[in-house]
Amino acid sequence: METTLFGITAIVLYLLTSAALALRLTRGEHAPAIRRGTVLLLGFGAVSLHAAVLYPHLVTGGGLNMGFFNAASLTALLMVLVLLLASMKQPVENLGIPLLPIAAATVALAIINPGHGMVVPSGSWKLDLHILFSVLAYSILALAALQAVLLAIQDRHLRNHRPGGFVRSLPPLEVMERLLFQMIASGFALLTVALLTGILFVEDIFAQHLVHKTVLSILAWIVFGILLWGRWRFGWRGRTAIRWTLAGVVFLVLAYFGSKLVLELILHRTA
Repeated sequence: METTLFGITAIVLYLLTSAALALRLTRGEHAPAIRRGTVLLLGFGAVSLHAAVLYPHLVTGGGLNMGFFNAASLTALLMVLVLLLASMKQPVENLGIPLLPIAAATVALAIINPGHGMVVPSGSWKLDLHILFSVLAYSILALAALQAVLLAIQDRHLRNHRPGGFVRSLPPLEVMERLLFQMIASGFALLTVALLTGILFVEDIFAQHLVHKTVLSILAWIVFGILLWGRWRFGWRGRTAIRWTLAGVVFLVLAYFGSKLVLELILHRTA
């Protein structure tokens, strides 16, 4: 009962925070009685309750329950947490407008169906470390995908000479691109560590039940590596950066959530 109450409260706070961010974006800094600090405080409150709801489903007596809905909820939780922390110094809080309702949905789904997927045995700190870096990499690169979508919308409005509306409230295009590549560089570094820890700590990482995850994750790593090299060598930006970012994230989503969706929810097998 207590978990359900926390979950409902977290969902409400997520939706309120998203609505407040949307109001600030569409009405600018003159939106009445909506201070940036207050919005972030609401977000941190939602994250705290989200963690309280997820913890008993995620941490079990046998180890970490990384079923589909638990994994999605954990990823969303870390995405929001990273976003809120980054928003304290960088103008990225508008990414919370689409992200926070998604996080709210994962809270509801994790309560309704915590799942019975892959359980990482307790005490396996090496696997825990690999999972931590993997989920952090997914979270930051997924944020980069949201940033790329927002950047695409902004770029399209500016190309069509329609800089009004909410686009006027966004940071300049150069700042948006700089933030995008900061996210990609951070996520790429974490993904590199995740792949290395997987090779070192995961037994037979190219086994049949893991090979698709490994290959797709390596493909994503290559895509982001080429993008960062292209940015450094040729100054890639704009639509080129957006396309490569979204392509890399698609590989990551297929690597983990695509396979878990098929195995757990369709074939009713553990990943």
